[in-house]
Amino acid sequence: VQLQASGGGLVQAGDSLRLSCAASGGTLTNVMAWFRQAPGKEREFVAAISRTSSTVYGDSVKGRYTISRDDAKNTMYLQMNSLKPEDTAVYFCAARSPAVTVIHRTARSYTYWGQGTLVTVSS
Repeated sequence: VQLQASGGGLVQAGDSLRLSCAASGGTLTNVMAWFRQAPGKEREFVAAISRTSSTVYGDSVKGRYTISRDDAKNTMYLQMNSLKPEDTAVYFCAARSPAVTVIHRTARSYTYWGQGTLVTVSS
């Protein structure tokens, strides 16, 4: 499965953005996720969604971000509202192995990764 993240950009604090993650060469797997990595920091779990639309969010984005998926379009989304400067990072989409159905927060649990899209939030 190849993943392509898009939708990043430069916004002001308080603005919204929607990221997309399109899958090709296969379908979205049972468990899909978004991670982010700011300069000089470790990759951070943002949100994950199962095929049954169960969701898990990182504490820093809970209540502001919404993860969703459209299996008919083979695309996952991340709606980001009330953006803060500390949300600035490269955002990556990721997929667990197709046989796995359990959501996990650790990056090493994910097999397929997109190239990342940069989100910059100015104050």
